[in-house]
Parts: sequence; C-alpha cells; structure tokens
Amino acid sequence: MTSIKTPSTERPTPPDSTPAAALHSGTNDLRALVLNNLRQSGIYVALVVIVALFAIMTDGVLLSPGNITNIVLQYSYILVLAIGMVILIIGGHIDLSVGSVVALTGAVSAVLVIQQGHPWWVGVLAALAVGIVVGAWHGFWVAYAGIPAFIVTLAGMLLFRGLTLRVLDNISLSPFPSEYQQVAAGFLNGLLGGEGYDAFTLLIGAVAVAGYAVSGFRTRVARIRYQQPVESFPLFVARVVLVGAVIMYFAWQLAHARGLPIVLIILAVLVLVYGLLTRRTVFGRQVYAIGGNLSAAALSGVKVRTVNFWMFVNMGFLAAVAGVIYSSRSNGAQPAAGNMFELDAIAAAFIGGAAVTGGVGTVVGAMVGGLIMAVMSNGMQLMGVDQSTQSVVKGLVLLVAVAFDVYNKRRAGTAR
Repeated sequence: MTSIKTPSTERPTPPDSTPAAALHSGTNDLRALVLNNLRQSGIYVALVVIVALFAIMTDGVLLSPGNITNIVLQYSYILVLAIGMVILIIGGHIDLSVGSVVALTGAVSAVLVIQQGHPWWVGVLAALAVGIVVGAWHGFWVAYAGIPAFIVTLAGMLLFRGLTLRVLDNISLSPFPSEYQQVAAGFLNGLLGGEGYDAFTLLIGAVAVAGYAVSGFRTRVARIRYQQPVESFPLFVARVVLVGAVIMYFAWQLAHARGLPIVLIILAVLVLVYGLLTRRTVFGRQVYAIGGNLSAAALSGVKVRTVNFWMFVNMGFLAAVAGVIYSSRSNGAQPAAGNMFELDAIAAAFIGGAAVTGGVGTVVGAMVGGLIMAVMSNGMQLMGVDQSTQSVVKGLVLLVAVAFDVYNKRRAGTAR
C-alpha cells in the first residue's frame, strides 16, 4: 500500500537578524578575510613595524629626506631584479646567475662607452641586448633541453662571471660620462617650481595616490560582482587613506631633498607594467598556472615550453636593466660587481610572499619584501652594525619568511 506524504507545516528557522548576530557575522567575515590574505597582509605589517623600529633606534635619521633618497638610490637595482625573480619563482623556477649578468652587462656597457668612446645610449642598448641573449640562453636549456633551472643558472653564474673577467681584462673601468650617470644618480627637480620643495614630486605622489584609490575601487567592484569576499567599505576607505598618507609622506620627504630620482621613475614604470602583465594578461595567468600545477597547465593547453622560455628572457632583460643602473650608480664597471645580488633578489621575493613551491606571489609583494631588506640594511648601517651581524639578521628574516609560508600551507591543508 502506497503511503501519501503530506507537506510539512514546519517553517524553516529564519536566520538570526539581531544586531549582535550581524556584528558577529561581520567579525567572522573580517577574520576570514584577514586569514585568507595573511601571507600578503603580514608583510605590510612587518614593513611598518621594521620602519618604526629603526626610526626610533636611529633617532629619526632613517626617515630623513636625505636618507630616504639614499635608500631609493642604493637598492633600486635589487628591486628591479626582484621583479624578474618573483615571476620566475611563481613559475616554479629560480635564477642564480643574475648577479653575474649584472656584472657582464655593466662590463659590456663600460667597454663600449668608456674604452671605445661610443655614446652613452649605445652602451645602454648593448647591455640590454646582452641581457636578452643571456635570458634566451637560459631559457633554451630550461624549456627545451629540460635541464632544471637551478643547474642551468648555477652554471650561468660561473660562465658569465668568467666572461665578465674576460671583457674587462680583470681591471675596473671608470668613469662614465655624465649622461650615463644620470640614469641612477639624476633627479627631476624644479619642473613646476616650489619654495624649498619640489612641486613636481608632490604632484607625482598625488597622482600615485589617486591611481591606487581608483585601482583598489575597481578591484573591489569586480570582486563584489563575482561574489568574492571583500572588506567593509569603511575598512577599504581607511586602507586607501593610510596608504595615501604613506605615499604622500614619502613624496614630501623626497621633495625636500633633491627631488624625484630618475631611477624611481624607471622602477615605478616597471612595477606598473609587470603588475599588469602578471594580473591582467594571458601570459601572467599561464605563469601562475605552470607554477601552481604543471600537469594541469599542460593538459589545459598552456604552451609550457614557450612560457618558460620567455620567463627567462624577461629575467635576462631585467638583469640588464639592473646592470645599467648599478654601473651608473657606481660610475664604472668592476669584475666583482653584482656579487650576491641573486640572494638579495630571492630573499625579497620570498619575504614578499612568494611560495617556495611556486604558483603564489605578486610583484608588489616582492617590492615590499625588497624594501624590508633595504630598510633593515640601511638601518643597521646607520647604527654602525658590522657586516657579519647584518648577514645573520638577513638570513634569519629569510628563514622566518619561508617558515611562515610553510605554516600557511599546513594551516590551509588542515582547514580542508
């Protein structure tokens, strides 16, 4: 006998809509948002804490106009290298040869400009060409010969250091003409006037703040459209105001020193271009796909060999840019130039949130990681800390950053 089911007359329990429940829900959403972005948000907190600590320990000298300018000039080439390095690490690779490539490209430029008397721009173009060729060399062996990047670039570190010695004939060359020196030591000052400060630098800072606010708002709208979690609007406004205040303080200090460094403009353009490249282009998504799951990327139609090849070409190009900046900064080329630069670039990428296993990382994060290293180095130098202690501190910071990444992965795995 078939039984007839009657519809239930029970009403579903409505969700708790009391103010306390709404507050509890909002708190949980905020906590989840912070935890989900812990890797990226933690480095900003770390940067603020480190800057505040060294500012106190150096009696404010760290944040003086002249010292902020020096930080930009002294560590710009490491930040350029970090852009290319983080892209390689996202793709599951690494490059140990960038320091030697910096030396080689600077040596080629010095021979052409100083020894042979060519115009300064010929040296720059030649250095960039050499960097691209070096990147193609690495890319061929990694992408098409199938040799691990660690081995290929370790061999490249030795190979290109030896070529640097041959090009320079084991001697240093200097000085470069004044036009070449302007690349890393020049400033834009007085374009819009200003009494005791450079108005153009402040204008650039204001444009940067506006760009950050618009970009953040557009990202927020897009995440809401796709029903992804976002912070509350007051929290978003607070974040924009805080970042804007930091940028304008930075611009104010530069404006009261020597104006806007040309090398900072170069670095800002690179950050913008590569930020868009990694987040908004097919190539960028393919790099993340390869680093996240190589087999899945290949099965989904990604041309893994081609993408890997161009990642290394890009790294060679950026190493050449760093080589030009460094040789301009040092006003010459030396056989030992670029020594250990690769470790600073790798440390910047990992401290900035890149994952050891690939698939995770951002260009902006690498810049923050590089700034953390730069502030620590500069702060310890101002305090008179010896070089051995500086190396110990940097090593411990890198170890903690990688341990933090491993902890995040384990926590995520437990949550699943």
